[in-house]
Amino acid sequence: MAMHKITLTINGEHEVVDVPSQWTLLQMLREKLALTGTKNGCTTGECGACTVMLNGAPVNSCMVLAVECDGAEIVTVEGLAHDGQLDPVQDALIEAGGVQCGFCTPGVLISARALLDRNPDPSEKEIQDALVGNLCRCTGYVRIIEGVKQAAKL
Repeated sequence: MAMHKITLTINGEHEVVDVPSQWTLLQMLREKLALTGTKNGCTTGECGACTVMLNGAPVNSCMVLAVECDGAEIVTVEGLAHDGQLDPVQDALIEAGGVQCGFCTPGVLISARALLDRNPDPSEKEIQDALVGNLCRCTGYVRIIEGVKQAAKL
C-alpha cells in the first residue's frame, strides 16, 4: 500500500498526514485525525452525512481522495465553533429543533454554513437547494430549514 505525505489546513490548524493512496478524505479525518464529527453514512456520496468544506465549498468527503487535498483548507463540523461559542447555524438549528438523532447534523451544518457564507440572506428555495444533498430521516426538514432561516438573521 503506497503512502503519501500531504499537508493541509484543517479547522485552522496546519497538519501533515501520511495517508494510503486509496483513502478518502473521510477516512483520513476519522482514522488519522480523530475528527469523528464527520459521519460515514453511505460511502457513495448519496446521504451528505460526511459533508465538509474543501477550500470553501461543501463536498462529500467520502467521494474525495485524501491525496487530492494536499495543500487544501478543510473545515469540519468541529471547526464551526470558535472560542467555546457555537456557530450561529449550530445555535439556530438547536433552537429550531432541527437536531434529532444527530447523524445527518454535521453535514447539514456544513452545507448551511457554506450557503450563508456565500449568500447571507437566502430564500427558502435557496436553502432547500443548498441542503438537497443532505438526507435526514428524523426531522422532515421543516425545522432544519427554519433553523437556517434563523441563522441568516443573526
